[in-house]
Amino acid sequence: MANPPPRPPIRPWPERDASHLLVSAEQMRALEAELFASGLPVEALMEKAGLALARRILDLEPRQDAALHGLGEGLRSRGALVLVGPGHNGGDGLVVARELLLAGVPVRLWSPFERRKPLTERHWQHARWLGIPLLDHRPDPAEPCLWIDALFGNGQRRAPGDGLEALLRERQEWQPGRLLAIDGPTGLCSDTGRVLGREAARATLTLCLGLIRQGLVQDCALDWVGELERIDLGLPKPLLNALPFEQPLGLAVPGLGPIDAERAPRPAPAPAAGKYQRGRLLVIAGSPRYPGAAHLALAGASASGCGSLRAALPEAVAEGLWTVLPHVVPEPDPIGAAADGRLDAVLVGPGLGPPGGATGSADGDKAWKAAAGEGIWNPLLGFAGTLVVDADGLNRISAAWLERRAGPTWLTPHAAEFARLFPDLAELPPLEAAARASQRCGATVLLKGARTVVAAADGRRWQLLQSCPAAARAGLGDVLAGYAAGLAAMANACGGAEPSLLALAALDHALAGVRARERHGGGGVTPQAVAGELAEPVQGGPVGARARHS
Repeated sequence: MANPPPRPPIRPWPERDASHLLVSAEQMRALEAELFASGLPVEALMEKAGLALARRILDLEPRQDAALHGLGEGLRSRGALVLVGPGHNGGDGLVVARELLLAGVPVRLWSPFERRKPLTERHWQHARWLGIPLLDHRPDPAEPCLWIDALFGNGQRRAPGDGLEALLRERQEWQPGRLLAIDGPTGLCSDTGRVLGREAARATLTLCLGLIRQGLVQDCALDWVGELERIDLGLPKPLLNALPFEQPLGLAVPGLGPIDAERAPRPAPAPAAGKYQRGRLLVIAGSPRYPGAAHLALAGASASGCGSLRAALPEAVAEGLWTVLPHVVPEPDPIGAAADGRLDAVLVGPGLGPPGGATGSADGDKAWKAAAGEGIWNPLLGFAGTLVVDADGLNRISAAWLERRAGPTWLTPHAAEFARLFPDLAELPPLEAAARASQRCGATVLLKGARTVVAAADGRRWQLLQSCPAAARAGLGDVLAGYAAGLAAMANACGGAEPSLLALAALDHALAGVRARERHGGGGVTPQAVAGELAEPVQGGPVGARARHS
């Protein structure tokens, strides 16, 4: 599309607050600069940050948290070593060191830099006056104390150098899990999440000050960041409101994900609505080679609450469907249905197999063959409802086709499928890649990953901040595609499917995975279990409001 659609007057979801906003390092620096320009002393903000960090670190010792692998175990007996950088990250670390000392924790300092910023230097001098021991040699990476990485933090642009990289690598080898990072692990870009050199600090816990830096939640950063927690600095609301409309928002925020799901704008059919007023969805899916994908997509669609569910399936898949999903109606003319306006949404793709695969099907599969092949795509160009394209459907379209499509389109690619459609964008960070792709073709793009990204053509972006790792298995994407398409059908029947609904589908899906793990353990996070969790009503909808997060 030449121009993105105008920005709609919509209520932001979730709230554009400190818990949800994802920012770049430069944006965080700019927010701090505005605070300082208003008269807030730099010293006051550093003190506030350092005190909050120290409280969280002191809380680690008694807390038994499997996710943190005993990070704070023996803090008062083994002590801590604070790695002090030359800038204000080092100053934050020195405030932490002071507070740990005053709380009775044996603490030492090590700084490989001769010069420090003036405020950091003053804290360094105070630490010396307090008698905190200073290491004058390279620390022993095998020592059992907690290491607190306060070397560089926010806005790193250069590799830390061979000496520091070697030390950090040896620390992980000798004492895995015994490092905590302030604002970001040394050697990791907080905008992209990529390692700047050959090695970075590998943290078990990263405490991010103020707002979450967007690079720290990218898939490539997860091994280095460990658990990520935000330390609140009480940033004024007017500062946050000044951030751009396009500022990405985090979903599945620990502790807030279920609340966000409960408060989300969902389809709301009238109490007396019949099945056709609750959404009419057609699913074109499955193949003799991948029969299960159709079943899983239909299970996801059923979990959405969609009122009328039709399916164009190969004969081998449709044959026993009535025993599992008896409410699904076979569609004898999917091409005609897409062309004559009987539908609110269409899902194409799960399990279709590679292009051309439909031609080998049996003679009785004529309707499915036509829809799974080339016949469906021309009618879909003018289809007014929401088109959801997933999996093998993505391999049957092009970016040029998407630009010609008149109605709303939702794409749900994984990285390889995205690279085929948008090869020039594939190497960009996911938030940027999805946004550019969406603005180029006018579709809402859900780019799958451990931290899935959703981007709308009007510039809005969302990203999952957590999900269940055990849900990374075959079939979960089929459930998600069906569930998203069902929500779209319901919303269109009620007045219109808004792009944020695809982000909500991703959030619901992630929370359902968390609940399935809690109920059944990691091995029980099957596609069927997740579909079952999506279908379970919680306070009036499949919200998952009771989900807990570790």
